[in-house]
This record gives sequence, C-alpha cells and structure tokens, in this order.
Amino acid sequence: MLKPNIEPSAENAEVIIDATHLGKKHITGIERLTLELFSSYAMQPLKIRSVVAKNRLHMMLQQNFTLPVMALKNRNAFFITPGFPPSVFMTFFGIRILPYIHDLFLMTRWKDLGFIGKFYMSVPFRFAVRRLPRFLVNSETTCSELRKFCRPDAEIILYRPFIKNVFSLSNNLRISKINERGILKLVALGTVEPRKNLIAAANILAVLQAGSFPNATLDIVGKIGWGGEDEKLKNRAGITLHGYKNNTDIKKLIEGSDLLISTSHDEGLGLPLLEAQYSGIGIVAPDQPVFKEVLGKSGIFIDPLNAETSAKLIETAVSNPLWRIPQNELSIHNLKRWNTLAVSDHIQFIALLSSLVRRQSC
Repeated sequence: MLKPNIEPSAENAEVIIDATHLGKKHITGIERLTLELFSSYAMQPLKIRSVVAKNRLHMMLQQNFTLPVMALKNRNAFFITPGFPPSVFMTFFGIRILPYIHDLFLMTRWKDLGFIGKFYMSVPFRFAVRRLPRFLVNSETTCSELRKFCRPDAEIILYRPFIKNVFSLSNNLRISKINERGILKLVALGTVEPRKNLIAAANILAVLQAGSFPNATLDIVGKIGWGGEDEKLKNRAGITLHGYKNNTDIKKLIEGSDLLISTSHDEGLGLPLLEAQYSGIGIVAPDQPVFKEVLGKSGIFIDPLNAETSAKLIETAVSNPLWRIPQNELSIHNLKRWNTLAVSDHIQFIALLSSLVRRQSC
C-alpha cells in the first residue's frame, strides 16, 4: 500500500491494538482484517503494540483488566479494538478508544446470537456505540447503519480493507470450462450459524435440483457454530458440510465450483465474497445495500426468502455456455474498483490517526 507523509512527531506515540481475539486456532474474516489493517506494516510510521491472549479466560482478563490499566498508565496512548467490542471499562476513556465496527449484528439480531454474543459482546457493544465519539467502519453500509444508534456528533471513519488473494486463486481453468448438463456446483463460505441463513441456500438448491440442474450440489465451508443449523442441513440432498478448512482446501473448492452463494440475513461487508473473486467465480448474494456496495455490477442478486425466483435468476445467469468469460471480467474489474477505494481509505486513516495521536501527546 502507499504510505502517507506523516510528521516525525507522530512516530513516537503509541497505538495499542486489542488483538486478544487472534489466539484462537481458526482464522476467519475478522482475524484476517485485524492482521491486514492493524499490523505494524500497515500502521507505519506509527508505533503500535498488540495485546494478545493465550486462551478465552486470558482474553477476558486482558480485555477487562489489562487494557484499562494500560489506558490509566499511558494517558497518551490510543486504543483500537478491531475484534471484540471495547469493554465497558475501556469505554470510559472516550476519545482514546477507536472501535472497528464490522456490522451492527450485536444490536440488530439478538435472537441469532450465541451465548457469548448475547452476554459478553452485545452489552459492551451497545454501551460503546451509544457513548463513544469516534468509530472505524468497513463499508458505507455499516456507516449508515451505525448512524442510527451512535451519538449525533460521532465521527465515523471509513476504512475499507484491501483485498488480497489469500487463497492463491487462479481463474485460468474457469474461463475455458464449459457447462455440464444438469450439473451446477455451488459453494458457501462462513460459520454455520443462524445469521448466515444457509437454510435459504439449501432451499434454492432444492429448486435448482427439481428444475434444470438435477445434479446441483452445495459445498458449505466453515466451522459449526451455534443454533443447530448443521443438523438441519446435513441430510439435505447434494449438500456437503466440510467444516473449517485450510486455505489450500478452500482454494480447491472455490476453483472447482461454478458459483459462490451467500444468503446471509445481515453482513457488514462480506469479505469472503470479494476474496473469492480472484478466481473469477460468479457471486450470488442477497439484493441488499451492503452486497450491492461490495459487488457492484459483478453480483447476481437474489431474494433468499423466495427460493423459486432466486433459482430462476441463477438459471438465467448461467444459461449462456460462455457466461464464465464476462463474469470473470466483472469480478476482476470489481476487485480493482474496491482496492482503489481501500488504498485511499488507508492513506486518509493513517494521516487522521497520526493527527489525533499528535494532539493527544501535546
């Protein structure tokens, strides 16, 4: 990424990153964003320190005790919380706390939350959103949603992530691939839990199987979460639950599929959709503002609640034997569009944070 010109006085101030959520075994979108957006390299020339945790109990101690003590001891430090929301104790440090808001799910879809989401994350998230004066967000849609709940005078800073080819995807074979009669391979990425609404994807698959694609399949890649969604899906015809997979396995599944489908109730960004576009794959997503913002003209937009109509839209999108060629071009163009915006956001964010740090240290 391009680096902004920052006055040397900002280089000695410290920015502390709450990276306590990075200790877990499985790396998903939020962890990747933390590593990409708030690493030492990305935050140059600012001086940063990351606070990590060994396990869940240690994470809770770090978030509720260690970080507040650090804030008390170092009154010039800024704190960024890109994973879990800041604890209630941290919220009292006001202008020195900068949460990165991925979505408003913790406030808007209580019924779809697991135990930790409801009783450990939602309460401090609500407290922070209603009181803090400044936030980072990952999309214009998240910005718009946050405005409904935060202080009228709150400053919201757009910091879209630069999308890298994390799965080492290639689109060479996809362009030359031809339609196989009756076969359509779908793939979905994400934790198997209520918010992802994978039952809707299964219903769409069933309609496709009853129509032009009797041998259609759906591969679901992601760890099994709360809500018992896996039990509802595991016996559905054509569906394979792969669980959590490493990047090599994900690469094979994406490159071997025709379309990636998302039927989520709500997303703040939909990072895997952009990451998958390095393969030139067609993306099927809900006809909602965040997906239109992320995918632009490259998406196939559906209503997940209407399986019949959604299946017809998908069938139309793949009806031309050469449909993969224009779809590949749309995907690559969309990635360039998004990453241009992300580079601009990054430059402006570092310049702004440096200015804030300078003012705090004076």
